[in-house]
Amino acid sequence: MMDETRLIWLGLSLAPRIGPRRLKQLLPVFSGDVHALWAASAAELASAGLDERSASEFTAFRTRARLEEHARKIEHAGARIITWNDSDYPAQLPRIDDPPIILYLRGTLLAADEMALAIVGTRKASAYGRDVAGHFARKLTEHGVTIVSGLAHGIDAASHRAALDAGGRTLAVMGSGLDVIYPYVHKGLAEDICAQGALISEFPMGAQPDRFNFPRRNRIISGLSLGVLVVEASEKSGALITATLAAEQGKDVFAVPGSIFSDASSGVNRLIQDGAKPVMNVSDILDELHITAERLDTRRVAEQVSPADPVEAQILAAMGGEGSHVDEIARGTGLDMPSLLSTLLLMELKGLILPSGPMRYRRA
Repeated sequence: MMDETRLIWLGLSLAPRIGPRRLKQLLPVFSGDVHALWAASAAELASAGLDERSASEFTAFRTRARLEEHARKIEHAGARIITWNDSDYPAQLPRIDDPPIILYLRGTLLAADEMALAIVGTRKASAYGRDVAGHFARKLTEHGVTIVSGLAHGIDAASHRAALDAGGRTLAVMGSGLDVIYPYVHKGLAEDICAQGALISEFPMGAQPDRFNFPRRNRIISGLSLGVLVVEASEKSGALITATLAAEQGKDVFAVPGSIFSDASSGVNRLIQDGAKPVMNVSDILDELHITAERLDTRRVAEQVSPADPVEAQILAAMGGEGSHVDEIARGTGLDMPSLLSTLLLMELKGLILPSGPMRYRRA
């Protein structure tokens, strides 16, 4: 079960009228202490700048939140949460205007996933579009790039599958709770992604794929990536929202030119007219993103010292910045002591952790 601090982060993410921007304003008033913020009275919240209605709704929410019940659902789904304060919170995301307060995660995130590219496009992809998406995903994966997409039909699915088949890493950002796979036909694909990457969402367990969720989902797709490649999209495609968000975030937008007679290419061609970089092969992207052999070597080193499975990631997340005693780690992870000690030994041999005192360890 989650410790109290993580439960509070979970509560802050679920609280009405408290989003990322507002939380960024409130936390400094309480010296960055989420416990103090969570326990604050309506008057203290008002003094911190929260309007009367929001303060009242927040304090009322605390009394009915049932955070332990939410935590059990997360655990039952085989997921965990990562917060702004966690070392494995994706380094790219805090650079966007409204980074999610928490991310729900199944699978693993590696430091090397910072070298990622999003591939997006229409759900109604042509055979050509699927082939192109798969080609770029495979080639980028061969150069050590993690592929980010949205688990949808069409271009998304072709990109994920090609990355997996090439033995690479891929991240799927969902517009629903992690226990609500959408579309359901991609349940098998989702499980494969967990083994070679991660399923990610900012929406709580049980959240349905409401159409309003997807624009918010798209800012995370672009936020996790160095750039966005749009393969095939009409002028009304949601992929163009991702491209627009990427441009607003200062990311590169790439587009594969398409036939002027195809509606599926009208949005892509318009992006090129508006300044997106047209691409014909993978080197066009690698050159623009300055992905060189030296950078790939850095990624390979990072992979060697990153958690290889969810248990290792869970142990790292349970460790305090100054190190933790094995008893604290056991409480934070729920692992039995023999399993924990054997995993800690392997992690020490891999260079993931270092001893910091008798029966104490810290992150390397």
